[in-house]
Amino acid sequence: MQIILGIIFHFIGGFASGSFYMPYKKVKGWHWESYWIIGGLFSWLIVPPLAAWLTVPGFAEIIKNTPSSVISYTMLFGVLWGFGGLTYGLGVRYLGMSLGNSVVLGFCSAFGALVPSIYYNFYPEEGKTTFHDLLATSWGRIVLAGIIICLLGIFICGRAGMLKEKELPEAEKKKSVAEFNLTKGLLVAIFSGIMSACFNFGIEAGKPMAQAAVAAGFNPLYQNNVTYITLLWGGLATNFIWCMILNARNKTFGDYTKQNTPLLKNYILSALAGTTWFLQFFFYGMGESKLGNGASSWILHMSFIILTANMWGIVLKEWKGVSTKTKATITIGIITIIASVLLVGYGNAMK
Repeated sequence: MQIILGIIFHFIGGFASGSFYMPYKKVKGWHWESYWIIGGLFSWLIVPPLAAWLTVPGFAEIIKNTPSSVISYTMLFGVLWGFGGLTYGLGVRYLGMSLGNSVVLGFCSAFGALVPSIYYNFYPEEGKTTFHDLLATSWGRIVLAGIIICLLGIFICGRAGMLKEKELPEAEKKKSVAEFNLTKGLLVAIFSGIMSACFNFGIEAGKPMAQAAVAAGFNPLYQNNVTYITLLWGGLATNFIWCMILNARNKTFGDYTKQNTPLLKNYILSALAGTTWFLQFFFYGMGESKLGNGASSWILHMSFIILTANMWGIVLKEWKGVSTKTKATITIGIITIIASVLLVGYGNAMK
């Protein structure tokens, strides 16, 4: 029953993550950097402490008593993840919900599973998986096979994007994805996927805060809500600085008070997007507490996001007008990525 609950929580979180960008598409008259940072203030600054206050009222004392090294590493991974979160928005902007999410999250899944083991190979810690462990064990080889299959799925999705770019006239591409740019989008999405994996590392780095919440008698279901506050401070710093730079460079500070735009609606839609974004990790934390396996939880979370994002891709008709061959290619690519994600999760569960 606990596993079923964990899967349900991950599905809700994955649906929230795969859907959060939708309200941004309804924002009118604002530039990307303006609505992104307004939503981000809700995602990373306003909603996380509110959620912690409702579920772990003693969160401030827990953070205060946490060793500075734990806080520093958690925030550092938050800053690194911030680059991934920032470029995630750009990836979706250039590639669309379907292709953008598949590439970003495919890389995120692969690197989230692989990078820690490489690190611990050089800096061993008791209880941590090294790259040698992956090569020497049956479960490790399954994880590596999943990662290779994941990269194959990403290649297939990229191939589908190239076919789409060749087949559709420019005007038709702009109908489904206003700023479609395959080359720029793939480069951004690859970088985003690699850096986004740092969020999972940040959760692991901040585990002492989550454990302190449980030790203090708070519901284990919400233990990660304490970690998120510190982790997301780092993400906010990265995104805020970059968006302010873009506001200055593009002279778009006026967006926030532009009278010929639906200001109130834009703020509400951005806040809704930001809040929905945070809900993915609110439910992720609940799911992880039920499954008890961080790596498998991360993989399961990624697979549900990919499914949801591609559902929205169909709703938004991002692949309308392309040939049957191209539709089949993107479908095979998505199925391959999901299969790889589940294979990595299975390998971690065997461990």
